[in-house]
Amino acid sequence: MSSMTFEQLELDPILVRALARMGYARPTTIQSQVIPEAMNGRDIMASAPTGTGKTASFLLPACQHLLDFPRRQAGPARVLVLTPTRELAKQIADDAKALLKETELRVETITGGVNAEKHLPALTKTTDIVVATPGRLLQYIDEESFDSRDIEMLILDEADRMLDMGFIQDVDRIAAEARWRRQTMLFSATLEGRGLMKFAADILKEPVELSAEPPRSERKKINQWLHLADDPEHKFALLLHLLRQPDASRSIVFVKTRDRLMELASRLQQEGLDNAWLRGEMDQDKRFEALRRFRNGKVNILVATDVAARGIDLPEVSHVINFDMPRTADVYVHRIGRTGRAGRKGIAISLVEAHDMPMVVKVERYTEQKLKRRIIDELRPKHKEAAVTVRKKKDAGGKGKKTTQPKKKSRLRDKKAKGQPRWLKDKPGREEA
Repeated sequence: MSSMTFEQLELDPILVRALARMGYARPTTIQSQVIPEAMNGRDIMASAPTGTGKTASFLLPACQHLLDFPRRQAGPARVLVLTPTRELAKQIADDAKALLKETELRVETITGGVNAEKHLPALTKTTDIVVATPGRLLQYIDEESFDSRDIEMLILDEADRMLDMGFIQDVDRIAAEARWRRQTMLFSATLEGRGLMKFAADILKEPVELSAEPPRSERKKINQWLHLADDPEHKFALLLHLLRQPDASRSIVFVKTRDRLMELASRLQQEGLDNAWLRGEMDQDKRFEALRRFRNGKVNILVATDVAARGIDLPEVSHVINFDMPRTADVYVHRIGRTGRAGRKGIAISLVEAHDMPMVVKVERYTEQKLKRRIIDELRPKHKEAAVTVRKKKDAGGKGKKTTQPKKKSRLRDKKAKGQPRWLKDKPGREEA
């Protein structure tokens, strides 16, 4: 947390009161970095992992903008937030509604897995903020049901995950449709990778780069260790032992694939361990029901894949257990970030077979922390830890390697929404500086 107050950020008293109601006393690091720059109209490129308070860091400047420049006539959305998953879209929309509770400003969502009728208000009525997943929104843009010309602010949340999930071309199209916007903000857990950096360069104008690594003190609140497993059966026995411990009051178990998820959830059930499960491409009502059962304590085990669990905020998770190691080290950090939130201590345990050891090495390098090795007496591994040979990177100036500049992709431009939007023409005192 920063020593600054929300009042010092020159936010409207309406927003300051809403923050107090929501239980936020002071801005987090990322909020105190982003809000002043965003309120000055700068494009933002921010690295902010889950749990750092990034949602409020973009919602507060967006709400302040809407309060500072009230709309003159009815019309479509002025602020568009794009996010990779439905749960995250719902969470962001709920936060925006809470911030704007004392106002007449309207917030709507457009996501997959929802009956089209629920989207009618976002498409037909006057709306101020729309929070959307890219695929469904693009469908409405292509049908000419959603007008992007009034968008003044475009916010991309979890841009790295949208890239991973194959949404970037959709986002690129949407950004082109909303080309009259004044401001763009991009948030990502990490600002790494050529694909992400090229995409950011395409849609941001002279952005200010900000980074909010969680403070070391926050990381230390999560105890991390691993258990070596000889084979899948040994691994399952370790999981049962861990889940049956009294301190495992609310656990999330991560697996790699949907098939593994269904198999594991079913086996746990057979062992008398009630659980809810969460996977991608799941009916919206079923997802909310699974989360509700876990939140209200009907079950205290949630089995999830990474796609499903990204961005969900679950209170008081005591344990995160990696039944399968993730595919990348940054996903590991996202997973364990589900525990140890709001000042509480958390536990992250990885169950590791020999073939997982290269990923363990990557995780340790990425987090700059060695995962402690632990043993449960009655479930001791028979085999020693598998050794990992770390390959040295070849010299960048390797023989005969040509470095070619990537070809500039021709941008997809909106052919339908012609002419300047009204808000750009008829708002005095809003000329470009």
